[in-house]
Order: sequence, then C-alpha cells, then structure tokens
Amino acid sequence: MASWRLMAALLLHLLPLAAMAAQDAFVGVNIGTAVTDMPNPTQVVALLKAQQIRHVRLYDADPAMLTALAGTGIRVTVSVPNQQLLAIGQSNATAANWVARNILTHVPATNITAISVGSEVLTIIPNAAPVLVSALQYIHAALTAARLDSRIKVSTAHSSSIILDSFPPSQAFFNRTWDPVMVPLLRFLQSTGSYLMLNVYPYYDYMQSHDAIPLDYALFRPLPPNKEAVDSNTMLHYTNVFDAVVDAAYFAMSYLNFTNIPIVVTESGWPSKGDSTEPDATLDNANTYNSNLIKHVLNNTGTPKHPGVAVSTFIYELYNEDARTGAVSEKNWGLFDANGRPVYVLHLTGSGSMLANDTTNQTFCVAKDGADRKMLQAALDWACGPGKVDCSAMVQGAPCYEPDTVVAHASYAFDAYYYKMGMAEGTCDFKGVATITTTDPSHGSCVFPGSNGSNGTFINGTSLAPSSNSTSSGSSLSFHTGNSISCVTISVVLLLSAVFL
Repeated sequence: MASWRLMAALLLHLLPLAAMAAQDAFVGVNIGTAVTDMPNPTQVVALLKAQQIRHVRLYDADPAMLTALAGTGIRVTVSVPNQQLLAIGQSNATAANWVARNILTHVPATNITAISVGSEVLTIIPNAAPVLVSALQYIHAALTAARLDSRIKVSTAHSSSIILDSFPPSQAFFNRTWDPVMVPLLRFLQSTGSYLMLNVYPYYDYMQSHDAIPLDYALFRPLPPNKEAVDSNTMLHYTNVFDAVVDAAYFAMSYLNFTNIPIVVTESGWPSKGDSTEPDATLDNANTYNSNLIKHVLNNTGTPKHPGVAVSTFIYELYNEDARTGAVSEKNWGLFDANGRPVYVLHLTGSGSMLANDTTNQTFCVAKDGADRKMLQAALDWACGPGKVDCSAMVQGAPCYEPDTVVAHASYAFDAYYYKMGMAEGTCDFKGVATITTTDPSHGSCVFPGSNGSNGTFINGTSLAPSSNSTSSGSSLSFHTGNSISCVTISVVLLLSAVFL
C-alpha cells in the first residue's frame, strides 16, 4: 500500500510537466508602448490578426488594448506594473480591486489567460521582493473568488541573471540571497499549477562572454558535434544558449526540490541595430535568431533535460520602441516599425502559419563578414567554374563590376548559385564563407538574383556548392579581383584543402 501511495504522489508531482509535454508550444509577442507614434489599439490588433499572432503579453492592463482584443480569441497575458506592486503586495483589498478593474471587466470577451505580477522584480526593484509572493497570493485569491483561478495563471517574470553558475546547467542554482522569496514563490507556482516565467536573452549572454560563447551557438546555427557544449555531469549536449539557460532554470528549481514546474519564456529576442560597441546587433543576426527561435519552439523539441516538453516563448518584441532610453540596441528589438512595416522579414518555411511574412523568396546568399580572402577567392572561382554560375555581370564594364572587391563579386556569385539551385539547404555555405541574409545587396544597376523574386531552377549535372565537409576540383572560370583590375580566364583550378577547407 505504501508503494502505491508513493507512486501516486510521484505522478501527482509530475503532472504539470506531463501536461506541458502533451501540449504544443506557442510563440507569442510582447507589446511595448515606448513608441513615439504608437499605433492605436485597433491598429495593433489588426497587425496581430494579419500576422496570425495568437498570444500576446502586455506590460500593463491597458483597458483600450484589452477592449480591442475582445472577440479575437487572442490569448493575453497582462501585467501588474512594478510601480503598483508594493501597494498590491501589502493589501488584499487593493489586489481585489485591481482584479475587478482590470480583469473582471474584460473577461470572457477578452481571452486573458495569465497575469504577470511585476517584471524582473528581484533585479530591478529588490526592495519590493518581500511582498512579491504576497502580491501573487492576493491576486490569485481574487481570481479564486471570481472562479477564474483555473483559467488565469498567476506568476512573475524573472531575469535569467538570478541563476548563478549557469553552465553546465546541472550545476546551476538561484542566487541564494533570494531563497526566502524563491522557495515560497515556487511553492505557490506548484500549488496553483502555474509556471515559472523566465526572460532569456542569449544576445546579452553572448555580449558578456567576451567571445567565450560562439555567435553561432547564440543564434541557433548548426554546430558540428565537436563544437556542441556538453554538460560533463549529465553528458547532455547543448547546441544553443537558449536551451542551456532554460535547463539551468530547471536544475536550479530541482536544487530547491521543485521538479514539476514548467517554464514559459516571457521574453527573448535579438536587436536589429546597435552602436559601435554592439557590432552583432544587426538585421541579419536578429532575423537569424528569431527565425530559428520560432522554428525551435514550434517543433516541440523541448530541451536536452526535458525533450518534448513545450517551452512556449514570447518574442521581445512587436514594435521597435524608439522612445526607450539607453543604448541604440534598446530601441531596436521590434519585428515591426510603428507603421506596421517589418523591420526584417522572417524566414519561417515549415514553421506553421504564425507570422505571414515568410521570406522564402526574399533571402540572399552573400559573403560572410570577416571571411578569409583566399577562401572567398577559391569559392568565387568554384562558383564561376564547376558551379556553372553566369559571372558575366562582374566583368569590367558590366553592372556588377563595381565595387571591384572579392567580397562584392563573391556575394553576387554566391547568390546567383543559391537561386539557381532553388535555395536548397546547403547551397549557401561555400566552406563556411557564405551566409543567408534578408538585406538586399543589390546596388545601382547591379541587381542580385533574389531581387527578381526568382525561385531558381535545378540544373541536372550541376555540382553542389562546396560545403564544410567536401572537396572539389575541376575546370573553372578563375575570377581574380583587386586593385580595380578584373580578368576572366579559363583555367584548371585545384581547390586545395589548405585554401578551401
């Protein structure tokens, strides 16, 4: 009998994670409002519907926004702003009034599914930490009184910086200073069937690592097995920073004996523009990160510690917030500008219907920044030779001759090959010196193939572009560039591994 009781207790203990494993993960967006010409709520909702975004997180409980969302079915997470936290955390009546005013007047017409009580309280306003759990309990009590507690979850969003020693994940633990808050908080989340809200920013982890974290690892780009990070305690392999941080949070909770609380990532993204100290805040990197993040979440991969367990995520953020203070990057996390134009167009083939701006036919293959010049030259020779790319546009006097650099000419040849091969996977690699971009590299009268919207065609007998694990040799059109002199000669080029591996 005792063994049955133990088994029943264990099953009950694991129910929340089991439920998350049975659910499909979702991707939502945060809606910040520090925008000089902020669209009105009706315009915001129109954009959400056009982009088929079904989950949003607000940083307040703006009544006009909640009214505009009524009848849409969009699932909404509202927030108790940090400046209201102290009052709510010290008064049950204040919490009940907040719920009556901001929740009860909008449900069920508006599909409110969660309340975030404050944001990054422990790191932004630590003086409010002593009342944080009380605030959650009072808000939940008001929902219970209105019989909404099973429909609306209550939690609070944390910065991932409260996790110390985060790699390897199995050694991670929460800052012990916050144990008097974290233990009762996790107990509350467990007892109410809620989830830990966590803000995960691989961009900042990468920036603060001083090159210890490879950019590809932060951007979800594929890594060879020998480059994957391995947790020596569990032997789990990590191919990206995002999963490592999420698992660090799971292990930190288990260190406090909580093993059944799911995680929802309430903020994650990558800035598309930065100042001179932020060279990796670029359109291409933002597109790469968010496109890969969306695919990663929606395929229900889970994490190495909890494979198949949904890690639903809200992208930070819908709009560029030009009115924010601080570094240039702070103003440039948005997917759209204030007029609803995409800052960049996500590449989401095979990722479901969320976000209508699929850039399958609007991407370009160009030379990677900082690529070795000799490797670029060898790749250019291959493309114009065995790759059978028409490189006539780059001869002297032709539209794409200027600028007369190996980078510019290689970019044109790479893109021409990429489109000729139907943008097939692996056709924009060239031994690692090429990369996909959504920024049109066309200039003047030099129009790159992607600008024409061409889908490309596969030509029987055409070799695949050299990848990181192949070698090629054969007759090619050697295309030498530099010092404003370009000569096209037929030659036999051996792509030696010393040059092109």
